[in-house]
Amino acid sequence: MMTSPFPLLHVPVSFSFCSQKSHSVIKTQRRLPFDGHLLVGESYKNSSFLSFPRFVFGLLRKRNCVLSAHKFVDNINYESMENVKMGGRHVRVEMDHLDGYLMSYWENTTDGLKVITEYVTNLFNIDVSDIWASKQSFHMIEWVNSRQKTPLRRVWYVDRNATSSEEEMIYILKYCRLTSKLSIRLKPPQNFRFTEKFPIIDCLDIIHGEWMTLDNLLTMDGIDIVLETSILTSRDLNVFLKHWLAGGCPRLKLFCARLGSVDMFQVLDGLMRNAVFVENSRYYTSPFGYSRVLSGGYDIQREDGVTATVHYQPPRTLIIAVWPETPYNYN
Repeated sequence: MMTSPFPLLHVPVSFSFCSQKSHSVIKTQRRLPFDGHLLVGESYKNSSFLSFPRFVFGLLRKRNCVLSAHKFVDNINYESMENVKMGGRHVRVEMDHLDGYLMSYWENTTDGLKVITEYVTNLFNIDVSDIWASKQSFHMIEWVNSRQKTPLRRVWYVDRNATSSEEEMIYILKYCRLTSKLSIRLKPPQNFRFTEKFPIIDCLDIIHGEWMTLDNLLTMDGIDIVLETSILTSRDLNVFLKHWLAGGCPRLKLFCARLGSVDMFQVLDGLMRNAVFVENSRYYTSPFGYSRVLSGGYDIQREDGVTATVHYQPPRTLIIAVWPETPYNYN
């Protein structure tokens, strides 16, 4: 069994274009169990890519890309490139000599990304696992969900200069069929609220969390919950802590949110008898790789013996870290 994707995977993709026979040979071999995770992504406006991702410090390694789709531009001579057949189309391709993956060229990169996705998933007998999309390429999330029964593992919805629509937010929260991680890193529409029960997602990472309410928190069953901004209050977090102590959000390992202000007396209201102040600094890494230094904090314990540290990180961040740490394996 192949346990991790390596640059060697570039070879069967390239080799598959040589002939129909070589394509069939590769497909036969790839019916063996394959542990790679296929990511469909957009790197910038005129380029998209497929990758078997490996991450370093949260960044995608370009050398794990296997095939990319680029838009034709006027200042490149395409006639000297190889002309291969893919999805019933003749496509110009060349090798990226630095990172060793194939670059294909298209009039429309959306069409190109769909064709190369169909080609690689068919070649390796796998479904798409991860998606990296901007507002411009949001439709790829819908398209991938519609073409496969397998739920997506991770979705990054990233566009710092754009605002999502209400329809896009509801789709990604309600219909996206995610199992592991959802990262939303663009602005929500004004006054947006999600009023339904939260789906079960292991990791939720939101940069603009002003739409998140206490009701949302109380319906979550996540492992890592990270809100870079929010309108939650200290009293909201007091209710959430009591919810956790009573057995709610049972899988929680890390909650981290930047509030408007933090009042630890309100956060721990009614809980001080169960709280032990710890002065020493402790290092904590969550299952999804978020690292925090807990310089002081209050340890509180559930009836089952599980302990969480409630830590105030100036100027406005509240952290709840549940012990013991769980090994970090982002990939």
